Amino acid sequence: MAENALNVETRENAGKGVARKLRAVGRIPGVCYGKNDSPVSVSLDARDLQRLLEASDAGINTIISLNGGGLDGKRVLVRELQRDPVRGQYLHADLYTVDVSQTVEVSVPIHITGKATGVEFGGGVLDQALRDLDLTCLPLAIPKEIVLDVSALELGQSVHVRDIELPEGVELRSDGDLSVVSVVAASKTEEEVAPVEGEELEEGAEPTEEGAAAEDGAEEKSGD
Repeated sequence: MAENALNVETRENAGKGVARKLRAVGRIPGVCYGKNDSPVSVSLDARDLQRLLEASDAGINTIISLNGGGLDGKRVLVRELQRDPVRGQYLHADLYTVDVSQTVEVSVPIHITGKATGVEFGGGVLDQALRDLDLTCLPLAIPKEIVLDVSALELGQSVHVRDIELPEGVELRSDGDLSVVSVVAASKTEEEVAPVEGEELEEGAEPTEEGAAAEDGAEEKSGD
């Protein structure tokens, strides 16, 4: 995993006013802290951080090397990244210092590959209940993703967390009994339970719950 450099500056003031001024010039507030490090308030260029994370295969789990603010050479992980819910712009970053010789706890995405037999030939539907795994490993051994091939899954079968094979040196923190992905029977479509076109309900009969839902849906188509 390649390391990436990020320039930071320390800041003394806090509050919404300070955060607004920083964001007005393309910077965001942040805090750098760690197991053995006291918190340090910093500011950084939001675009630099975004480019760095998007260019790295590791994404949010990229190991970053800091420059400036008395933090030169500190290696960090982005522990939390606040974004604007509408525009997606970065608003605040928590940077967690790491020692490459000490294990860290991270969350890594699960990537599903293959087409389950129960979907292709059994008419089932693939249901992914878990999209990330909580792991413990050395910072430079954090996997980009955990790949799970579901090709052999039959209708009614599931893969649990305990069934996933992890890379060497990576340990599981998630509950092993959790279901990751299952092949389940496809539910009936609205067309199967709704009245056939042209068929009238018996006088005084109430429409089924599913039929009513279908009718309703048709009517509604119109600081820091």
